[in-house]
Amino acid sequence: MASQPQVSVRKQQELQLQYSNYKNALQTMAQKIGDIEQETEEHKLVIETLEPLPKERKCFRMINGVLVERTIDDILPSLKTNADGLKQVLDELLKQYKTKQTEMDTWKKKNNVQVVQQ
Repeated sequence: MASQPQVSVRKQQELQLQYSNYKNALQTMAQKIGDIEQETEEHKLVIETLEPLPKERKCFRMINGVLVERTIDDILPSLKTNADGLKQVLDELLKQYKTKQTEMDTWKKKNNVQVVQQ
């Protein structure tokens, strides 16, 4: 009889640990998504600012901690490429987040887990 409560306590601890792992993974992904969204918005603003200006105008760009002088014509294509890459990464992260969220919901239903807020 004494072993039965220990099993349920152990099971509760395992379920709680798994739930915490899911929550931490989702929180980490949400943080990355937020960072990339912010970076994408910054790229968009810079591109919108530079596009109407003359292509031969000087501009500066920080590359790996080094400030380099280029023309807008040199910088704009790489900015657009970076912005497109960030969009693709963001889309992929959003898919992964949704997948992980679905996986967690399925796991909660399978293990009959109910979240209690304190």
